[in-house]
Amino acid sequence: MRVLVMAEEASSTSGTSKPILEFARQAARNDIGSPPVHVTLLAFARGRETDLVAAARGEGIPTEIIWERGRFDWRIIEQLRAVVARCRPDVLWTNSMKSHFLVRAADLNRKTRWIAFHHGYTAKDRVDWLYSQLDRWSLRAAHRVVTVCRPFADEIERRNGVARHRIRVQHVPVHPSPVVPESELVRLRQELRLGEGHVVLTVGRLSREKGYADFLLGIARLRECDPALTFHALIVGDGPERPRLEALCSKLRLSDTVRFLGHQGRVQPYYELADVFVLSSHSEGTPNVVLEAMASAGLPLICTRVGGVPELVTDNVHALIVPAKDPNILAGAILRVLKDRALASRLARSAHSVVHQHSPEQFFRSIRSVFMEK
Repeated sequence: MRVLVMAEEASSTSGTSKPILEFARQAARNDIGSPPVHVTLLAFARGRETDLVAAARGEGIPTEIIWERGRFDWRIIEQLRAVVARCRPDVLWTNSMKSHFLVRAADLNRKTRWIAFHHGYTAKDRVDWLYSQLDRWSLRAAHRVVTVCRPFADEIERRNGVARHRIRVQHVPVHPSPVVPESELVRLRQELRLGEGHVVLTVGRLSREKGYADFLLGIARLRECDPALTFHALIVGDGPERPRLEALCSKLRLSDTVRFLGHQGRVQPYYELADVFVLSSHSEGTPNVVLEAMASAGLPLICTRVGGVPELVTDNVHALIVPAKDPNILAGAILRVLKDRALASRLARSAHSVVHQHSPEQFFRSIRSVFMEK
């Protein structure tokens, strides 16, 4: 089975590109049943190759590149047709609104089985908004639409008019995390000047829908609730909201408590360092960061009840689930976990115990079965 994956919007090896690389790795092993799957990555680039292309080539994954001059370079449609003719895929895997549109506009779905992967709608600008509107037309022509949570499946059916029997829900995969050496954790704690206090961690892109303003307001409320509590809040990630969040942090007088650490290529040491992980999002699909935190033994989670989060964790079993946009309740949940070590330990053990349900091997088998459906 030849699979051509269109990942033109993904320039890095994080976020929506992670499942692509995991699937390709499992396909390369060629020992998880039959038929064997051969993956080729198709990336779109402007001026230079992306980090995702470099990572794929480094792992021996065949790659194709289409060079474009901008986001509306119509010449790419002919280039795309040429790549498909050369690769002769049995399955086209599209991974974004733009790639959905290109497949339908180029009429490629008439000769090749097309599986569209949907990750939700977050309009960063007018171009993204336009593609989200075009998605109503694009997705109706896909043979199957795979999305990351049931609320997204409901939205695709209601908003886009895609028949329910053609929609599949598939959570993203995660690897069990290797143990970080204690010496590295000691060094990192010293570098960050954390002392002996608790560490509250959040990880992700600093964008409005992630609710980081609520996180900061919750941290301020936490300090008011227990002035004697010694803790630091670490924010790992970067994005367009960072200046506004740093200004809010200063306004709340949290500069001595909150650290903005920016993008980190290796996040695992921060999970190991933390005493609690917090997801404060207003909207989500299946958050990678929640699965990564679950894979870190010893880390309890607090998450807002959004998107596919309740499909991953059960309240008071694997995590504490709180309402979105309520910093006061968020602060109370953080305080509860930091004060109750028995609760924190129970949540962490329960969360870690279900990580195997989201393994790369199971993800590969599930997606391959979708590719083989009649």
